[in-house]
Amino acid sequence: MKPVFTFFLGMFTAAATILLWVILFNGFILGLVPSTVSALLAGGLTFFGIKLYSDRKFLKKNKLTRKEYVYIQKNLDEAKKKISRLQKAFFSVRTMGAFKQLYELSKLSKRMYSIIHKDPRRFYQSERFFFYHLDSVVELSEKYAMLAAQPVKNEKMYISLKETQSTLEDLSESIKKDIYHVLSSDIDDLNFELDVAKHSLKKLEYNPLDDERRKK
Repeated sequence: MKPVFTFFLGMFTAAATILLWVILFNGFILGLVPSTVSALLAGGLTFFGIKLYSDRKFLKKNKLTRKEYVYIQKNLDEAKKKISRLQKAFFSVRTMGAFKQLYELSKLSKRMYSIIHKDPRRFYQSERFFFYHLDSVVELSEKYAMLAAQPVKNEKMYISLKETQSTLEDLSESIKKDIYHVLSSDIDDLNFELDVAKHSLKKLEYNPLDDERRKK
């Protein structure tokens, strides 16, 4: 369930619990302890009941088991921390070329994270990104930022920076392919719908009655 929904649900049940306590305490004169216990029990049952229903509906919609969802969320949490490290790396570089390259990698990584966060069932199509490419990008970016920040560089360091930059470019292309792979089903569906729409338009453009009118 989305954190925003959970927050507003919590606010709603808290307000409802307070209102119920006021009604029970003042209207039914139950006393402080019975009113408080009854209101808290009703509020808790309302909150967890709605949350459980919402969670089950969400899992059913995404065709996931609770165990699968927990597993995906765990990997998303780890990925979020790695992306945070990547952002720190790109903010620490000083050259425009390095900044642009790490910014692009950060943007692509956040894009992939956003896609899976919104649609968790796509996670299994993106395992290559989460288990291989993201780790490589973060580790190389941190080393690249550290080397690039050194005030004095020798020939060996320049060669290492150049090789790292080239590898990061390759990883950028790999992540683009990962994103395309995750969205491939949507692209296929869109192409199919476009073909249907074009076919429908052609049928509308051709009307056999027009031929009859021309003959007359």
